[in-house]
Amino acid sequence: MAHEILQSTPTRDAETLAKPQFAMPAGACDSHVHVFGPEAAYPRVPEPHYSLPDGPGHLLTRMGEALGIERFALVQPSYYGTDNRCLLDALDLLGERARGVVMVQEDLSDSELEMMHARGVRAVRLDLFLRASWKTADIADYIRRSMARVKPLGWHVQFYTPGYVVRDLIPHLADLEGDYVIDHMGYMLESDGLTRADFDRLLDVVTAGRGWFKLSAPYRLAKDGNFAKLAPLARAIVDAVGDRTIWGSDWPHIPLGERDTGQYLNLLGDWIADDDARNRVLAGNPARLYGFDTP
Repeated sequence: MAHEILQSTPTRDAETLAKPQFAMPAGACDSHVHVFGPEAAYPRVPEPHYSLPDGPGHLLTRMGEALGIERFALVQPSYYGTDNRCLLDALDLLGERARGVVMVQEDLSDSELEMMHARGVRAVRLDLFLRASWKTADIADYIRRSMARVKPLGWHVQFYTPGYVVRDLIPHLADLEGDYVIDHMGYMLESDGLTRADFDRLLDVVTAGRGWFKLSAPYRLAKDGNFAKLAPLARAIVDAVGDRTIWGSDWPHIPLGERDTGQYLNLLGDWIADDDARNRVLAGNPARLYGFDTP
């Protein structure tokens, strides 16, 4: 039986977004966005989880202008699998305002990786949802191989992963010899049986090693819209590893494009009361991670 395809809705007009409730720093970066283009130009994977979202580059730029976001990290969506042409074309248009996080096959040539680097790519996204059925040791080996492959380029790896996979990987994270970024605050859903104790164990190993956290997509963690319950987790991350924390909106909020990106940005006002600490998360840290000029 074919799986259900979620129907993507139109993206909210940038002029209707909630405005930032704090001063945005120079070089503010949204470190988790996706871009999409016409299906005739950019074919999707055979069985996508959702219909084509409303996420062209010009709408992304308008969102940034409305919220005072000057930079972006474009993350390859599962919709395109390892065909990164849409992302690379968007990088060409955005220029020094953007960096890319691609998904690749392990046998991709060195010359292809070098071409991507020249166009602004700085990381590879590891789809651990796709590999969730693997043995934990095999996933850890895949992570190490990926790290070794991109190390000569100075790239990091980014985990797109269920929380229960991250939990099982905790013993393997301490000795990783490269930078890694964990999406969506670890994606540790209570509905998957994960607990605050699991989160604390993850936070400890990230703090002691070379991991980064991304404060992104709060609605994927608090599916009921109760974002207040995420505040203790976000504050614990910033207190422990504030110099290795970044923020991302998850624009265009697949499949519900009408979501308010400004609302999610404003959560940082509650989660990070100190202006300097918040500015590091929004600007200084992503500049260091993605190789932007220091703001």
